[in-house]
Amino acid sequence: MPPAGEILQAHLKKEQKFSDAEAVTAEAEAEAVGLWTQIKAEARRDAEAEPALASYLYSTILSHSSLERSLSFHLGNKLCSSTLLSTLLYDLFLNTFSSDPSLRTATVADLRAVRVRDPACVSFSHCLLNYKGFLAIQAHRIAHKLWTQSRKPLALALQSRVSDVFAVDIHPAAKFGKGILLDHATGVVIGETAVVGNNVSILHHVTLGGTGKACGDRHPKIGDGVLIGAGATILGNVKIGAGAKIGAGSVVLIDVPPRSTAVGNPARLVGGKERPAMHGEECPGESMDHTSFISEWSDYII
Repeated sequence: MPPAGEILQAHLKKEQKFSDAEAVTAEAEAEAVGLWTQIKAEARRDAEAEPALASYLYSTILSHSSLERSLSFHLGNKLCSSTLLSTLLYDLFLNTFSSDPSLRTATVADLRAVRVRDPACVSFSHCLLNYKGFLAIQAHRIAHKLWTQSRKPLALALQSRVSDVFAVDIHPAAKFGKGILLDHATGVVIGETAVVGNNVSILHHVTLGGTGKACGDRHPKIGDGVLIGAGATILGNVKIGAGAKIGAGSVVLIDVPPRSTAVGNPARLVGGKERPAMHGEECPGESMDHTSFISEWSDYII
């Protein structure tokens, strides 16, 4: 039996762990409430400025008591069909959000990511209502939760509806961090065993796919802070290191080191594969800098 001092120390560490977790939860709760207050203020302002939208803004935002209720209602109406009722989807989404606080935390981070990184996003309410990349990611988070609960037929049905409505096809088993931006989002395809880290930005027509009929772990792993340009294709179980940039239209078939830049078809590392040029940014996924590498790339010509 361990000495009494060790038992007491272990007990105190456990209490501290619970205390820290409660503090984080309280902070996340406060952030979500504050953001929701701002979204409602934006909706009231827009309803006053544009009376034609007043009823729409009331039903989607102003009549709801929380961000998760508003989002569940809006997604339910977007993704419903004649046989998949909006009321069923609303209950499903709201129950899932309520059972897992990390989903709301991710939603708040995604909203902030869009608002900060996209100069065309004029408000949080605009993102919540109109950005299909944001809505597709939130629906995927629900589908992924269902997938992990072995409710795979329903998860796949949601994937299909998201693909039909938003033109974004993400397998429900794919794993995402938080602070994700799918900019424009049309044509994004992400496979079953793909993993996407935190604070990643992905533009339209990006594919994170496999290389053929191989089974098992076969899709890309995207590190934190990565920026993937429009039309890029990354195939196979390759690793894109934290803070890397993938240029628009590139085809990537091998690993890309952290903080390096890969461009072209087939993709090449700026600076060469032996000594690739490392940029100074920790998080290109947040800066959205697509072109600074050009000045260092001697082969770039028009």
